Amino acid sequence: MDLHGQRVAVVGGGVIGTLHAYLALRAGAEVVHLERDLSPHGATVRNFGLVWVSGRRAGAELALAQRSRDLWEEIAREVPGVGFRANGSLSVVRPGPEADLARAALGLPDAAERGFEWLDWDEARALNPVLIGEYEGALRCTRDAAVESRSALGALRDSMLATGQYRYEAQREVVAVSDGGVRDHRGEHHGADRTYLCVGAPTHGILRELHEGVGLTHVHLHMVETAPHSSVLSTSVANGDSFRYYPAFEGLRHLLGPQEPEAAAWANQLLVQQRLDGRLTIGDTHEVPSESEFWSSDAAYRVIERAAGAVIGELPELERRWTGIYLQIGDRDDPRLYYRAEVARDVWTVTGVGGRGMTCAPAIAEESFSD
Repeated sequence: MDLHGQRVAVVGGGVIGTLHAYLALRAGAEVVHLERDLSPHGATVRNFGLVWVSGRRAGAELALAQRSRDLWEEIAREVPGVGFRANGSLSVVRPGPEADLARAALGLPDAAERGFEWLDWDEARALNPVLIGEYEGALRCTRDAAVESRSALGALRDSMLATGQYRYEAQREVVAVSDGGVRDHRGEHHGADRTYLCVGAPTHGILRELHEGVGLTHVHLHMVETAPHSSVLSTSVANGDSFRYYPAFEGLRHLLGPQEPEAAAWANQLLVQQRLDGRLTIGDTHEVPSESEFWSSDAAYRVIERAAGAVIGELPELERRWTGIYLQIGDRDDPRLYYRAEVARDVWTVTGVGGRGMTCAPAIAEESFSD
């Protein structure tokens, strides 16, 4: 794509917006980037930073994730501060239905493309010695990777600012959308050849109006972070409950029995990712909250901490807990990958990516400029 001579405006400083800005700049555009807050603090910076190929639905979603994973690796060569590492993952499984499903996954038509391998328990522990417990083995995915979610966006912005073709305007809330641009709350109009509204949670004002009735669903996540672990986790780690929630395994879920009730109440799966500073980010839930709820539940955190302890042993001291909201198009099993629509002439909204935002952001941005 060639955007030389074009001006691109991007609204939203999260990973979707930042990757739109980065790829537009990379293609030769002049870019203005608007963010409502001083810096983004939504789902992007609250998540693991996982680039999770293993769980993506076969077909278009997997292709998007694979392309995105390759783009992240390219971008990291240009901006090392994104913290990309091709660490892969291990989904540890108990004897019985979980192990049966993991072995069946090796027979999926795209298993090799995902980098699936079966490891018995001794092999899994040799690869990631932090693992404990009595498990039968693990499904390894060599294509899974990670970026450093809290520092990646800042590193990308710094890289873009150094070009002289990029302007970052913080604390600018969009209050009007019209043909060819947007107006912020200070009354300034930002005109552009292309404008992208990449707002992860369009829940207020004009952005809410633009998205009413399109089928966006709120999803509530709970996560914790520990002090630095004394050991290095050589891979990302999941447990067998992850098979219940990732669409790659939807054709095999009949092999599983019911989920443990308390975990099921919060739609919980275990994911553990070690940040570059040694801290562990642990989660998470996929609960669809009541609109009247304003609280987080200690029960959800107990489920998360218990699941992590069963796989990696005693946790370092818990330093932080947090909740967050992300929006997805439709329900969890909806085949649509995200919502994109032209809402005014040369103004597009791109949202509803759900829990696949960090995984797929570069390829989603690339699609925006390719159509």
